[in-house]
Amino acid sequence: MASKQTTGPGHDRIDQDNTAPGPLEMDGLPMPRRIWAICAISFGTALFVVDGAIANVALPTIARDLSVSNGAVTSVVTVYQLVMVMVLLPFATIGDRIGHRRLYQIGQVIFFLASTAALLIDSFWHLIAVRVLQSFGAGIALSVSAAMLRTIYPAKSLGSGLGINSVIVATAYAVAPTLGGFIVEHLDWRWVFVAAAPLALISLAIGRFLPEPEPRSGRVDTISGLWSALTALLLIGGLTLATHDTIVPGLAAIVAGVISAFLLTRRENGKERPILPVDLMRRPVIGLSVLAAVCAFVASAMLIVALPFRFEQGMGYAPDEVGLLIAPFPLTMLVVAPAAGWLSDRISPSVMGVVGMGIAITGLLCLTFMPDHLGAAGIAWRLSLCALGFGLFLAPNSRLMIGSAPKDRAAAAGGMLSTARLFGQSTGAAVVGLVLAIGLGLGAAPFSIALAFCVLAMACSAYRYKATGATLRRTPQHADIVR
Repeated sequence: MASKQTTGPGHDRIDQDNTAPGPLEMDGLPMPRRIWAICAISFGTALFVVDGAIANVALPTIARDLSVSNGAVTSVVTVYQLVMVMVLLPFATIGDRIGHRRLYQIGQVIFFLASTAALLIDSFWHLIAVRVLQSFGAGIALSVSAAMLRTIYPAKSLGSGLGINSVIVATAYAVAPTLGGFIVEHLDWRWVFVAAAPLALISLAIGRFLPEPEPRSGRVDTISGLWSALTALLLIGGLTLATHDTIVPGLAAIVAGVISAFLLTRRENGKERPILPVDLMRRPVIGLSVLAAVCAFVASAMLIVALPFRFEQGMGYAPDEVGLLIAPFPLTMLVVAPAAGWLSDRISPSVMGVVGMGIAITGLLCLTFMPDHLGAAGIAWRLSLCALGFGLFLAPNSRLMIGSAPKDRAAAAGGMLSTARLFGQSTGAAVVGLVLAIGLGLGAAPFSIALAFCVLAMACSAYRYKATGATLRRTPQHADIVR
């Protein structure tokens, strides 16, 4: 596909499709339809984030009620993430074939039906089956959500739109543990897996305002889709096995996953619309953005997973205090994310990425050398500093990843973004598990490893700025950075 490169005021050079865009793709949805579409996709985003995060607080209660071990009950969370990673890329391609809005709503319907079945759970395996179906529906919807965001917002406001989306994500992550704790305390724990279902109904009710690009003709490559899912299963499943005292089988699965990924990449090379979007990742601005995103999500996940152990077991805080101690991180993200998205429409996202990761590294250094007798105020400013850094990095990096893809590959780019987030979060949690297993999880080790991943993310942003020929100089040839 032919492409060109444009450079905007303070922006990285963006590869763009030469196909003349229509009014919908050029200027976003008209008002007031745009507002309703933003509401619909925001409810959908909150739905899947809440459902993915709410289960954590219920795990001890579930383990007792269903008579399973603490190690086994964590599968409620890991299976959810694993299935989502497996379906994201294959269904992003399917969305191009049948239409993004249609696939998005199919995913929500599957999720809602699975949620109603949660009230009938009577065994651990019944619960796992419900979570598989819920994550299947969530993954289907998330595979095309970023592509619809690109169509909802005008090109010049895509960064602001992604910033708003980051606020929804951060808010949902902040609300989920409190909501889950309230349900477990006052209701049957099964309602934890139903709590997000009303959001699906609201999103479906106003979903007719969502954009609906024309479905594209072509055959879906079933073999590559299944192969992609198997590769994700081996990689994430191997990491999960390695954290449950089955290191040798886990490492074997990871090695098999790496080999599978290499062979799949060779198969997908040269295809016009590959399931594994190697055509997009060959573009420096996208490939480096994906790598930077994975590193940043690994680091942030390690921070969030390691902190409760450090606070409770290493510093002596009570369990009911841990949530309050962590609260400055999501609260800071709520403020920073929309501002970062707005700035990324005006300042080079790569420059913001370098600055953001520099701030996050500073915050992680402060956490690494944090004394065990530190008070709440000392913890709060350190976490806020980390959140400021990650907030300045994530929305601009996502803007580059989504906005640099040709219009007809937006779903594939969105699938990569969601895959990078989930793969990074799963990897970060697994690494913390390994560090805890060898007895180093209560000290500085998790924060030091997270810091190293932040350095890699910053290096990717810096190299991307150089490789794409970004400039801060305003040019008279400037056009919208994203078509």
